[in-house]
Amino acid sequence: MSIAENLALVKANIARAAEAAGRDPAKILLIGATKMNDAARVREAVAAGLPACGENRVQELLEKHAQGAYEGAELHFIGSLQRNKVKYLVGLVRLIHSVDSVELMREIDRQARKRGLVQDILLEVNAAGEASKSGFAPEALPDMLAAAAQFPGLRVRGLMTIPPICAEETENLPYFLLLKQLFVDNGEKKYDNVSMDFLSMGMSGDYEAAVSCGANMVRVGTAIFGRRVY
Repeated sequence: MSIAENLALVKANIARAAEAAGRDPAKILLIGATKMNDAARVREAVAAGLPACGENRVQELLEKHAQGAYEGAELHFIGSLQRNKVKYLVGLVRLIHSVDSVELMREIDRQARKRGLVQDILLEVNAAGEASKSGFAPEALPDMLAAAAQFPGLRVRGLMTIPPICAEETENLPYFLLLKQLFVDNGEKKYDNVSMDFLSMGMSGDYEAAVSCGANMVRVGTAIFGRRVY
């Protein structure tokens, strides 16, 4: 199947999962995980109606941005981020999904204030407690949200998680439900620089389950572009 055909299928699956959960499919943002796809393939996906692109690597993002790969789509950063790379992303991407420490927030704030802007971010929660994954423990979320008050150069817009690789998409339902509960509970509290608007969870193997649990951003790569060759 072509990229356009794959994209249409993913959109149809999202719509079906949303409607089954009593949700409006139009309020769920499909982010194409474009890692290891060249600028031509990204442009093909955007031309076919991909509304947003998400990159995992800063250097790859900068190279493809210079080639006009993302024109016509939102640009997000969805991979692990080192503090020394923050300066390349602030003001360039709509949303940084993977903020997992106060130190990273501090650097984003510093770079944003240098540019006279406010950078939107998501906080990454390690829902399954996997040692191999970035993100902080669910119980640390209140402290992270409170810490955001000291950084006027950023705004926390919600949460992100990457659950374990699973054989069946329903295996990750407990982690998605946990994130949804954290999202709702903390959205009811008042923190400076925080508005719980976005819940980013679900990838190619489990995005329909994520939608059923309340995700309004899903990050889908393989199901759109095919398997990556490493």
